[in-house]
Amino acid sequence: MATNERSSALTDLARRGFTRLDDADRLFAELEQTLGVDRTLIVTDADVAADPSGALEAFARIARRDPEPVRALFAPGASARSAWALLGASSGFGEFFLRHPPELTHLPATAETLPTADELSASLLQSVGALDGFAATGDDDAWVALRVRYRRMLARIAVFDLLSPAPEDVLAVVAAALADAAGAALEASLCVARTRVSGPTGPGLFSREHVAATQLAIIGMGKAGARELNYVSDVDVIFVGGADDDMLSELSESRAIDIATRLAVLTMRGISSVEIEPPLWEVDANLRPEGTQGALVRSLDSHLAYYDRWAKSWEFQALLKARPLAGDATLGARYVDAVQPKIWTSAARENFVDSVQRMRERVTEHIPAEEVAYQLKLGPGGIRDIEFTVQLLQLVHGLADEAIRQRGTLDALEALVAEGYIGRADAAVFSRDYRLLRVLEHRLQLRGLSRTHLMPRTPEGLRELARASHLAGTGDGVWKLWESVKREVREIHVRLFYKPLLSAVAALPAEEQTLSMAQAHDRLAAIGFQDPAGALRHIGALTSGLSRKAAIQRHLMPVMLRWFADGVDPDYGLLAFRRISERLGDTPWFLRMLRDSSGAAERLTRVLSGSRYVGDLMEWIPESVAWLDSGEQLRPRAGVVLEDEARAIQARHTSIEDAMRAVRALRRRELLRLAMASMLEDLTIEQIAHALTTVTEVTIQATLRAVRREVVPPEDAELDFSVIAMGRFGGAELGFGSDADVIYVYRANGVDAQRAHELALKLVAGLRNHSEDNRVPLDLDADLRPEGRNGPLVRSLDAYAEYYRRWSVSWEAQALLRARGVAGSTKLIQAFTKVADDVRYPASVDPQAVREIKRIKARVENERLPQGADRTRHLKLGPGSLSDVEWLVQLLQLQHGHELAGLRTTSTIAALQAAVDAGLVPDAAADLLAHAWRLSSRLRSANTLLSGQTSDILPADRRRLDGIGRLLEYPPRSATRVEEDYLGATRRARRVFEKLFYG
Repeated sequence: MATNERSSALTDLARRGFTRLDDADRLFAELEQTLGVDRTLIVTDADVAADPSGALEAFARIARRDPEPVRALFAPGASARSAWALLGASSGFGEFFLRHPPELTHLPATAETLPTADELSASLLQSVGALDGFAATGDDDAWVALRVRYRRMLARIAVFDLLSPAPEDVLAVVAAALADAAGAALEASLCVARTRVSGPTGPGLFSREHVAATQLAIIGMGKAGARELNYVSDVDVIFVGGADDDMLSELSESRAIDIATRLAVLTMRGISSVEIEPPLWEVDANLRPEGTQGALVRSLDSHLAYYDRWAKSWEFQALLKARPLAGDATLGARYVDAVQPKIWTSAARENFVDSVQRMRERVTEHIPAEEVAYQLKLGPGGIRDIEFTVQLLQLVHGLADEAIRQRGTLDALEALVAEGYIGRADAAVFSRDYRLLRVLEHRLQLRGLSRTHLMPRTPEGLRELARASHLAGTGDGVWKLWESVKREVREIHVRLFYKPLLSAVAALPAEEQTLSMAQAHDRLAAIGFQDPAGALRHIGALTSGLSRKAAIQRHLMPVMLRWFADGVDPDYGLLAFRRISERLGDTPWFLRMLRDSSGAAERLTRVLSGSRYVGDLMEWIPESVAWLDSGEQLRPRAGVVLEDEARAIQARHTSIEDAMRAVRALRRRELLRLAMASMLEDLTIEQIAHALTTVTEVTIQATLRAVRREVVPPEDAELDFSVIAMGRFGGAELGFGSDADVIYVYRANGVDAQRAHELALKLVAGLRNHSEDNRVPLDLDADLRPEGRNGPLVRSLDAYAEYYRRWSVSWEAQALLRARGVAGSTKLIQAFTKVADDVRYPASVDPQAVREIKRIKARVENERLPQGADRTRHLKLGPGSLSDVEWLVQLLQLQHGHELAGLRTTSTIAALQAAVDAGLVPDAAADLLAHAWRLSSRLRSANTLLSGQTSDILPADRRRLDGIGRLLEYPPRSATRVEEDYLGATRRARRVFEKLFYG
């Protein structure tokens, strides 16, 4: 070929889409020589190929093995165009034709029609020589013949699909044909199985008469049942067995089920096992009753008994698409007729909401992070998002409306429009998006005849996908199309499911879809609202009217309802949002922030639906909503900053009532900030405890200054007074709802002793009175003082020293291990600390005192638990919980604190680490103790955050336990896991405690 001619030929190849031009030129020359066909004739239809270079290479490989079928393709009126399209889109079919070159001659010359279900069935039955339900032979050759014929028919479907100018318009009929082909393949495989198990003509152990009398219905589930199957997809099935009534006297039901089970196993093997011809697809029977643990085949009565007694809601929902696919059609129809009513009544079951939420999880199930951006099916905005939305609408409204009980996604969309549940325009967009995504999925699976849902990662792969799908002209174009569809799908779920809820309670434009009150009630109940009627009242109050605020709320409410529904308590979350909205009224920044910051709006729904503690405080401090727009505003504030603010408050207010009102507001505000931060920010339990302790210290310090100014006259100013933190307050280990354990000490410093004592008592009374807060209680608990509740409320420093020297008992020395001065005279705190050190870190410990501590610990476990409480669930006093860890650490501090400086700390975890460093506690044991202590602390705080009430009992109620788990960042519906984690952690910690504490 002359240089100019070759250059022109290469240019023509490039224009047709060839990429490896030199290789293509060489392969064309090879084909010309092998086939005796002019290259211009060979290349004529190459432009229909997604990957012409790949198709050309496939032609060359096949021709090397058997040139005749390839030569026949390029005869006048033959199938060259179909072959170019198929081999250019599918290397998998290239491998098939390489194994079976004569199959090329069966490619259709035109692609005007699809094979019908009857054609598919007849062809596949003919491939195994089926007659009266039995194949001609039952050997492996029959299965090979079946698989080859299936792929021949699959090629016809693919050619029709690939040569359609708008494949999205034929998606439904193509998917239906693929499902029909799968059903035909199962039918043919069942015929082979019957022959294989039969005797005497077959090699099996069952008589041919008994096998013929055995009924086996193969029920298609999922996409196979809905006639919307992919090219390569698991085919979900359920097997139903039995025998006709005339044979039951001779063939017992158990015998029939044995035969049917063997038939089912062999039918699956014929499709999925490894043979000379590769498997077609996986036959998945895991949706059967009891899943993989259940019998592969059951009788119809056995199925119905299971569904009536044991089945969960998701099992009924899985039956939504059930359809007789192969085998005994009469038995299959009886099965479907029997289970259909159960599908729709499942929406009225008690656990339907939980089941719906599990459906949501399956939509967003975990996929590798590196695949999320490429996942066509499971990723955000993917195929399963659409299927979930449509199926959810069907399940919610299908109980009352038979017209929407459709198997297929597209058919269901049309029915939902026709019955008025979704708007026509939105449904049209959703339908288009679904069809586009499915076309992309089909092309991806055709490429290698493999089950995949991942978009190509290379420019070349995207270019081929664009050419094969006809959806874009370039690889970049098809990626942009996919990105736009994903965004649209994510938005449209809100428009289809949530926005119409507003129409039941607020006036919307005429073109918007409307729902009745009953329909809106059903939707809200389905997504988790316990009081749908109340929710509708709140929605109406927020969105009704012509004001700008109502207009913004109407815009926000659909997506916020979705976020509330994702929370622990959507009813309370919506109520709290209404109250906050009403408190803020038309405040410009509030509406602007919600409108412009989707992140802030989502965080607001999260904290309100997840915590009554937060919701109650936000109602009184509605301006706190602004913090959600910036993570920085949720960070704990430093103690010195809070101290400066508290001092400034007292400088501004002359009366103690005004000053303390402002101090209480400061405390509430900071507690709310910490509660919100604990839910939204990455804070450890130590950080939260330290911040809560700081807020409490600042509050007590400010209160003491205000009270002292009122109580102590100038002439008695020399009086020293201090507050000593005890217990978890002293250890800086407070949680939400914790009491503040304290003791009070004074020093007269020249003031008359009686007068000093009276003033100290007034200071204590003032502190307790003015620190009271009915909204967020602050209980100053002085029960850890010497002699407990029987002892004086306040003592002088000398009285403390004398008492500890003469009368102190072991528990009082133990209590002092957490003593830490937090307010009042610094000098007095230092002096008290010196007195305490001599008691809590003795040079030697009396063995009797150690025995007494152990005796008291045992008594506490038996006597201080609330009556009727499950001791294993008590977060403070239960085995392996807070008290076990703290008592063990405190015993070590008493015994070794004098010689080990690291043990002289009020912090439990710091002291535990010091014990490890000193070799007193093994590393592994300390890890178990620290984990149990931290988990118990977190659960205590989460319990308070969730309910707004303080409790030391891990709840048994699954909903509350799940809510606590969500606060601890467990996934939804993790109640059992939370419980098991806590009980396991405390059980292991208890074993360590008993070994180290009791010896």
